[in-house]
This record gives sequence, C-alpha cells and structure tokens, in this order.
Amino acid sequence: MDIRYFLLVYFILFFTCSFWGVSYRVARRIKKNPEVLPNDDSAFALVGRYFKRLMLALFLYVVFIAFVNEPAHYLPVLQWLAYPWLQHLGVTLMLFAFGGVLIAQYQMRDSWRIGIDTETKTKLVTTGLFRFSRNPVFTGMLLSLAGLLLAKPDVATLFFLLTGYLLIQVQVRLEEAFLVKEHGIVYQQYQLKTRRFL
Repeated sequence: MDIRYFLLVYFILFFTCSFWGVSYRVARRIKKNPEVLPNDDSAFALVGRYFKRLMLALFLYVVFIAFVNEPAHYLPVLQWLAYPWLQHLGVTLMLFAFGGVLIAQYQMRDSWRIGIDTETKTKLVTTGLFRFSRNPVFTGMLLSLAGLLLAKPDVATLFFLLTGYLLIQVQVRLEEAFLVKEHGIVYQQYQLKTRRFL
C-alpha cells in the first residue's frame, strides 16, 4: 500500500477508535461527556484548543497528501530521513503506538477523560501499562507522531512532532499537578516509582 493511503487510513482509524469511539463508550457508562476541556482563558483551555487545532491540521495533511499528486512539490522532504528502512520503522512504531493507546484507554475504563475533570473524582489507575508509564496514552501519541515523521519525512510531519511534543509536555504537567492535589501522597509515590513516559 502506498504510504500516503496508509497514513490516511491509519489516522481515520486512530481518531475514530481512540477519541470518538472510546469517548462514546465511556460517556454511555458514566452518563457524562468525558471531554472536559474548559472553554475559558485558563492554561488548560489554551493547550486543549491548540491540541484540537493540531489534530485537525494533521487530519487535513493526510487527506491532502492522499489526494494530491506529488505532494513533495508543496512540502519539502527531509532527505536525511528518507530511507526505506526508516519508513518501515515508522510504520511499525505507529502500529505499536496505536495498539498501546487502545490498551491504555481500555485499562483506564471509566477514568478516561479528554482534559482535566475537576468535578468528578476518578480512580487512579496504576496497573497494566500504567505500571511502566504514568502517561501511556500520551506516550503512544508521541510514538505515533515520531513514526509519522519517519514514515513520511517532510517539514509538515516534523512540525506535527515538535508541536505535539511541546503541547503534550505542558498538558502532562498540568494533569500531574492536578493529580497530586486530587490523590496526594498516593500519586507522589506513584511518580517516584513510575516514569512519566518511557
């Protein structure tokens, strides 16, 4: 399969399964929308807005390259990464990341949220993939963006990786500060024995 079509199918499945699908399933169980991003002037809201825009831009990118002949004319290729074996590695990373994200979301069960839920106290999950990473969903998202860069090395995918990395770093710190307040010493002990990402 042409890498351009693989990326289109991959991100359609990624967004459908790991965002809309999981959110719908959790919403039915908890009788509440698990997307709790605020709509104010806070840092939480700002990061959430930029992250949504980045995801929209990423989706438009994969649609663009799938249906435009010779996308390299519009998006310069990073030749120092343009090797077949790196492309294969990138695809492998993306598939691995997708599986990891779905497993971590399943393990979160009703604690899954998009954003920080300040109204409902959720269970702290420390088992499964959360034994190895405090943020396996974000880790999977970063691996997916890194895989995208290797699979289709151009200026756009480099932008998505760098911007996604910065936004995730900020979001994770905001969430962890909240979790310290919410779970106290239990979360602090978890921080000491489990890495933030990998």
